[in-house]
Amino acid sequence: MLEFEWPWAFALLPLPWLIRRFMRPADSAQAALQVPFIDDFAGPGQLDVSRNILPRNGLIIGMLIWLALLVAAASPRWVGDPIELPIEGRDVMLAVDLSGSMEERDFALEGARVNRLRATKAVAGNFIRRRTGDRVGLILFGSRAYLQAPLTFDRQTVITLLNEAVTRIAGQGTAIGDAIGLGVKRLRDKDGDRILILLSDGENTAGEISPLKAADIAARDGLKIYTIGIGSGGRNRGGSFFGLSRVGNRSGVDEKTLTQIAQKTGGQYFHAGNTQELEEIYSIIDRLEPVESDNRIYRPIKALFHWPLALSFALTLMLMTTQFLARSYT
Repeated sequence: MLEFEWPWAFALLPLPWLIRRFMRPADSAQAALQVPFIDDFAGPGQLDVSRNILPRNGLIIGMLIWLALLVAAASPRWVGDPIELPIEGRDVMLAVDLSGSMEERDFALEGARVNRLRATKAVAGNFIRRRTGDRVGLILFGSRAYLQAPLTFDRQTVITLLNEAVTRIAGQGTAIGDAIGLGVKRLRDKDGDRILILLSDGENTAGEISPLKAADIAARDGLKIYTIGIGSGGRNRGGSFFGLSRVGNRSGVDEKTLTQIAQKTGGQYFHAGNTQELEEIYSIIDRLEPVESDNRIYRPIKALFHWPLALSFALTLMLMTTQFLARSYT
């Protein structure tokens, strides 16, 4: 819609009439013009007013010039439709283990037995969808760690790349330290809150840097890491704050190292023995790291003052030209 930034400028609209109405005209003595080349000027009564091209319209043009100047002074602008800006939330990087043990079919999804990676894709995909306003990235690791998706607001693309991941594509080993190191590198020098969610079902067996050394680097950089050990086995143990802890065989999960990684960086360690627990863990992380809820609206504004200003100049030029032509024919 059209609006004026300074509409009070229109209060000056009657100013020329007020000046003409209330200011006393100058007397003839004061108005006399003394020039040495008086012969060049027409004498009294010698000006042929009938030859003036726009005798009556001159006043109308002057009024239009004044109106155009006031419109320009009021700063007209066109305000576009509101646009909802993306909410600037956290930078969230997911690191997912693709070692061969992720093929173990000890999880259930929609009544069917599925492997750990399939369950992770379903649960992590829902988590990514909920992170409105966050920039999300994806790291896949096995014997080596790879950046599959850089930080982006395009959450659907990250979900697609996660769903395309297959086990063993990054090697048979488990390079937890390299995955953390790559996460530190990609999240370094980013503004705002930064978190890394690392999911693994084994212990560190490959890579160039140890997990605890990488965690120390992450802690110095202010990166918070949540670690998730995945795999069935063990028995329930009471006393856990979230009721998710277990003891016993964890199918090779190095819980001690994963717990130390989380503690060093200010995060938490969780264990998921089934799909329901995995969903609860991601819901808990949602509560610990809530998404921003304040929507920001932007309305594009285009200044239009130059159009009435250009019109006033054009009308002024036209008025001057017609007056000049009228006098030249006299």
